[in-house]
Amino acid sequence: MEKKVAMEEKKAIIIGAGLVGSLWAVYLSKAGYTVTIFEGRSDIRLAEISAGKSINLALSTRGWKALDTVGVGDEVRKIAIPMFGRTMHSVAGDLSYQPYGEKDQAIYSISRGGVNSLMMDIAEKKGGATIHYNMKCIDADTEKGSVTLKNSITGKITEATADVVFAADGAFSAVRYNAFQKIDRFNYSQKYIGDGYRELLLPANDDGSYQLDKNSLHIWPRGKFMLIALANEGGSFTCTLFMPHDGDKNAFDKINTPEEVDTFFKSTFPDFYDMMPDINESWENHPLSSLAIMRSEPWHHGKTVLMGDAAHATVPFYGQGMNGGFEDCTVLWEIMLKHTDGENNVNWDATFNEYSEVRKPDGDALQDLSLYNYYVMRDYVADPKFLLQKKIEANFSKLYPNKWMPLYSQVTFSNIRYSEALKNGKRQSKIMDAVMRLENIEEKWESEEVINTILEKLDQ
Repeated sequence: MEKKVAMEEKKAIIIGAGLVGSLWAVYLSKAGYTVTIFEGRSDIRLAEISAGKSINLALSTRGWKALDTVGVGDEVRKIAIPMFGRTMHSVAGDLSYQPYGEKDQAIYSISRGGVNSLMMDIAEKKGGATIHYNMKCIDADTEKGSVTLKNSITGKITEATADVVFAADGAFSAVRYNAFQKIDRFNYSQKYIGDGYRELLLPANDDGSYQLDKNSLHIWPRGKFMLIALANEGGSFTCTLFMPHDGDKNAFDKINTPEEVDTFFKSTFPDFYDMMPDINESWENHPLSSLAIMRSEPWHHGKTVLMGDAAHATVPFYGQGMNGGFEDCTVLWEIMLKHTDGENNVNWDATFNEYSEVRKPDGDALQDLSLYNYYVMRDYVADPKFLLQKKIEANFSKLYPNKWMPLYSQVTFSNIRYSEALKNGKRQSKIMDAVMRLENIEEKWESEEVINTILEKLDQ
């Protein structure tokens, strides 16, 4: 009688059916794992998705690489709108434009709800994942690879165990809170910045057309605060006002009545107000939200690992939160393959150790870069000297592409490690400070003297 030997099923649990969790399910399925995802919320695909507490996302090179590695990028491209540069709006209504990179380089506007719904579809269809909703993680045993879950509708408590557990459950991760933060020598910090945000939905024209150029990220920079707008499918824009919670004459605590909302927008963003005279209705429909950076270390313990915002939540000003989370998948995948033997068995201890060691510096650097870019968007993009500096950098980069890549391009249009980009950016900043101090720089910015100054300082 012939003996049949069944291969032992390899099981993985993912906590969180967000962007990172859904994408990682596809990666795991390619490694032969049966994936179960537990999501604390209800299925967002069954709800009407609108602007709310969810800033539009900007998908760029790192994110596309992670998606294309498992063959799902083209599905996402169908709902992505390219933005080739920034359009700045002055108080007087004057427009100025700054391209993001070289010709045809773009970041892509995508609604969080839209892409999350799509990624959940992809997790189920291409990753073969089973998603259970309304299942809140209330405890986890990181060594055992088990999670305790409570159904928020029935109240029933269950336990699930797998070979490995991936916590991709966001900035306020339940796995991190209920398990990691109780582990000896686990470091965790949470820092709120002084600014918050509020979303508004700028509707399409009556004929369904866009009121602004859809292929640009629109910024109304106003010093200590700003308004931005990113296009959605269907002609609307998701607009986000970033501003101090309090402590300034322009702060959220100063805008409490319909009259105060009207006065603020009329005087501060008059061209925007002209497009949206019913601003009060949108203002009331969307909550004020806070912004924080969460740091943790190490990112793994036992059979459990943190990914995405659960490991390195950041502020949204470089448009890299999703891209950084997706890149976690790319990095973890490459490390995992390195520690997979000929029989397709993964050494998860070695994988997690290397992932934490390699990726942690990049998570920290991304947070530093994100804070820096807030000042760029809020303060510097309207500064003629800053714009001139960007022109000098772009000109030099065109002449010597192997010697200079602008920091924004390193972060957005390359796969250079965030930690390397940050280090390169600091070095370049010192060089440009010296260049901008050259006499009559406004007149001779394209001159050989400027080019040679940069070359000399690069050689030092």
